[in-house]
Amino acid sequence: MNKPHSLRTQLLLRLTLPLAFVVMLDAAVSYFVALHYADMAYDRWLLDSARSLAQQVKGQKDKITFELPPIAVEMFRWDDMDKTFFKVESLDGGFMAGDKALSSPSIPPEERDRPYFSDGEIGGKPIRIVSVLTAPTAASGEVLVSVAETLNKRRGMMSEILFAVVLPQILLVLVTGVHIWTGVNRGLHPLRNLARIIAGRSARDLDPIPDTDVPLEVRSLTHTINELLQRLAASMATQRRFIENAAHQLRTPLAGLKIQAERALRAQDPETMRPALIHIKNSADRVAHLSTQLLVLARSEAMMQDHREFTPVDLCALVRECCMDWVPKALDRNMELELRAPEEPIFIGGNALLLRELLNNLLDNALRYGRSGGQVAVKLDGPPRTALIVDDDGPGIQPAEAGKVIERFYRIPGSPGDGCGLGLAIVKEIADLHGARLHISRSGFDSGTRIEVAFGRRPEEDLGRR
Repeated sequence: MNKPHSLRTQLLLRLTLPLAFVVMLDAAVSYFVALHYADMAYDRWLLDSARSLAQQVKGQKDKITFELPPIAVEMFRWDDMDKTFFKVESLDGGFMAGDKALSSPSIPPEERDRPYFSDGEIGGKPIRIVSVLTAPTAASGEVLVSVAETLNKRRGMMSEILFAVVLPQILLVLVTGVHIWTGVNRGLHPLRNLARIIAGRSARDLDPIPDTDVPLEVRSLTHTINELLQRLAASMATQRRFIENAAHQLRTPLAGLKIQAERALRAQDPETMRPALIHIKNSADRVAHLSTQLLVLARSEAMMQDHREFTPVDLCALVRECCMDWVPKALDRNMELELRAPEEPIFIGGNALLLRELLNNLLDNALRYGRSGGQVAVKLDGPPRTALIVDDDGPGIQPAEAGKVIERFYRIPGSPGDGCGLGLAIVKEIADLHGARLHISRSGFDSGTRIEVAFGRRPEEDLGRR
């Protein structure tokens, strides 16, 4: 696992490293600029010396001479830091005066008309050389005058320049680094305060985090955390309400089971025991039905954030199978169950188990609350608008109740039967999970309810009513 990175370290590195690089680059540029001008100054002195020596080369008819008094040579060579060398030689006659150890550079043809600077060595020490060609008379041959010196003065100047440039730059980096360190610590102080506030909270404290002293850049984080806390508080409230309602709904049939079991125990013969056993069976059926619906709700909620279990589902085949499963229940109530669906498959992305549960709840409600001896119609419309429609001819749902019947454990006052108020809540949960819209309206029959599940819609659309 990768180690967590320190925000302070990253900020310091991203601020100080470019600064240090710029300072070093500036020092290097300053050094080479100073070196260039120092070389120009000392090269000009060498050139002046070479030209002064070249003036001492004389030509008499076909003879070339070089005369320089010893005192002048001594003055020429005098230097308290560097050693100076010179050499005068005729290109035709050879060496004339000076230091034979000084090498004679090979001057390119294009450089013969101007001074030629080069680098060399003498006695194992590096030197700077300037060479000048001169011709005393037209009849005489050319004479090469070379002057060289060691590099002590140049190196000393470069060290002084480098020290003068780099030392202030290092001090600048240190002062700026301290300032950056202090600024970064102060900038991160609100984050430390925010972490301390969050760490000091209890697990049940879901109040918004105050952001009065938080910088603008951090407010987006606090706003996101507050939105998360708000959603979490709503989710916990919903879960708490759901648990309370579920406990209440389970308590009633379980209490009935206990009472009827005690009644059966007091009975003396099987015939007297029979009504109690029927009530026990009905209560057990209700508990089983409620448990099944609670499990479906839990499964649908777990899948709300995870669509990996979605696969192509043939809605036509699924609707036909479900309707066949409910035919016996329709016959028991002497009701007609009609299916109108296209022959071609209609595929949607979803979870087949949950879609089957959605239709099972719609058919259960239609057969449970529909008129005895009446009819239930199931219709499936194909693309481009895929919709599942279930019509019954029962008492219907009033428009004022249409938004309430999808709430968990809500039952319309005076409703017949022993339902627990979870059927349409499950349908709404599964429809939202599949991005479908649930629409409740009047049935296509003379009375009753039509429930339409339109697929391919945005899950955030509100429940449609008429």
